[in-house]
Amino acid sequence: MTRADLLEAWHAHLAQGRRRSPHTVRAYVATAARLLDEVGEMDWPALARIEAPALRAQLARRRGADGIGNASAARELSALKAFIRFAREQAGLADPAPPRMRGPRVKKGLPRPVTPDEAVNLAVTVDEDASEPWIGARDRAVLLLLYGAGLRIAEALSLPGGALPLGETLVVTGKGGKQRMVPLLPIVREAVADYAAKCPWPLTKNEALFRGAKGGPLSQGMVQKAMARARVALGLPATATPHALRHSFATHLLGAGADLRSLQELLGHASLGSTQIYTKVDAAVLLDVYRHAHPRER
Repeated sequence: MTRADLLEAWHAHLAQGRRRSPHTVRAYVATAARLLDEVGEMDWPALARIEAPALRAQLARRRGADGIGNASAARELSALKAFIRFAREQAGLADPAPPRMRGPRVKKGLPRPVTPDEAVNLAVTVDEDASEPWIGARDRAVLLLLYGAGLRIAEALSLPGGALPLGETLVVTGKGGKQRMVPLLPIVREAVADYAAKCPWPLTKNEALFRGAKGGPLSQGMVQKAMARARVALGLPATATPHALRHSFATHLLGAGADLRSLQELLGHASLGSTQIYTKVDAAVLLDVYRHAHPRER
């Protein structure tokens, strides 16, 4: 087999077999390509024989040549182990488990939510600052889906035209093809309907709901740029990103009394552990309020 054959099979496994996101597929294939460049092995049985020392050496080269930190090294190790597992499956090993390795310690940072007023102001600002009214309505609708329904940006942009007209709930396809139902506030439904009415492109059933300026599917980069301009205009920090709106959705719901299990379902988290980080966020917000309000802290 050639290097291209190996990478093509790995790409197909990730994209079609595992239904990983395009970003994850690109990253994992790039990691496999770097490993193949180093080891020079071009068949599954040879790759199946790779053990922990070779993977450690690969990570060391990445740290030395590219200066990656612990978080990036942990992601790289995860991709390497997944690729070796796939190679061992392809080679027909009875136990395809990858080499046991302990990854670098990664301190899990807390998301930094924006306030409810800031979230609404961001949506209004992207609308007002857009080059065309329909583009402003589009960007406002996307941001309100992130904050009002807790969608990931990729989930919002993957919605088809067939989702219209929106009702009180929306079925969203998340990571790994897992579907969940999320409730939609009237302000979110109205924003999407306003965009649909103004959009100059036909919003057909099987094509993207949110369109770029030339009619193609809207890219994440365009949404990120629009929000970056809005946060500068509002004087918000660089942490006010589209993904921060999803964090804010979760944090504000938890602060209002939502239970973790319900929040897990709304966010589409595979495990409760992923949702529990928001209990720390909420505690951090409460501590910040205490420090600013308590007379002994002034």
